[in-house]
Amino acid sequence: MGIRCVYTDLDGTLLGRGASLFRDADGNFTLLPARALEACHRAGVEVVLKSGRRKASVMEDAKLLGLSSYIYEVGSGLIVDGEETLLTGTLVPRDGRTVHDLIGDSGAPQLLFSRFAGRLEYHAPWHEGREVSHVMRGLIDVAEANRLLRERGHDELRLIDNGAAGSGPQHVYHLIPAAASKVNAVARHMRMRGYAREECVAVGDSREDLAVADAVGRFFLVANSLDSDPSIAEAIRGRPNVEITDERNGEGFYEAVVRSLAENRLR
Repeated sequence: MGIRCVYTDLDGTLLGRGASLFRDADGNFTLLPARALEACHRAGVEVVLKSGRRKASVMEDAKLLGLSSYIYEVGSGLIVDGEETLLTGTLVPRDGRTVHDLIGDSGAPQLLFSRFAGRLEYHAPWHEGREVSHVMRGLIDVAEANRLLRERGHDELRLIDNGAAGSGPQHVYHLIPAAASKVNAVARHMRMRGYAREECVAVGDSREDLAVADAVGRFFLVANSLDSDPSIAEAIRGRPNVEITDERNGEGFYEAVVRSLAENRLR
């Protein structure tokens, strides 16, 4: 069975320094990510972006790369050939209020800022213009944050770690509906396209990306994921379909694509 789709994260995975397709992790010029996209095109393999970015930002990258499907705000929404599906469960826009507004109205963001004062803040300016998620940065215990949310009655929400915020120790966190996730969005896209698990590959750099391994046949963590979160090595134990690339960022994406296509041809 051939590969039909590759799902990839943007920042820290397909893109290099400065969120550039043509820069590697150190800022050197590279064509390898673009060549991987070309290899997918030549092989008839769809590429789908899955990102924590807001919809408008992912849309522009998808348009630039010539892609017709993308996942935005950590799986809160999915666009397939111009058709949008909101994946936020029972939390839906109402009375002129977006899901982002409703989460803010609940008091959950301020609850987290109060508990983790000095360690958590909005990820300015990328927290603006969002339809669903509240995006933050800092360095906190996500399990503790989610226990706090449940204890205070915010069962419909969860905080997720979406990877490193640049080259420093801080991470980016998203407060999203509990029903939203990258893995659910990937699974929905697979059903819409009629893709089997064995026909799909995914690439990423965070724990939220790693969850996608449950939906696809083969998952690659790019090498820089271990730089920002060494404990992620423990998280992949017991996941036989997960591999770590030798290279970082877009060069790791290239490695994942070329390895998958080449090994597929040998079967």
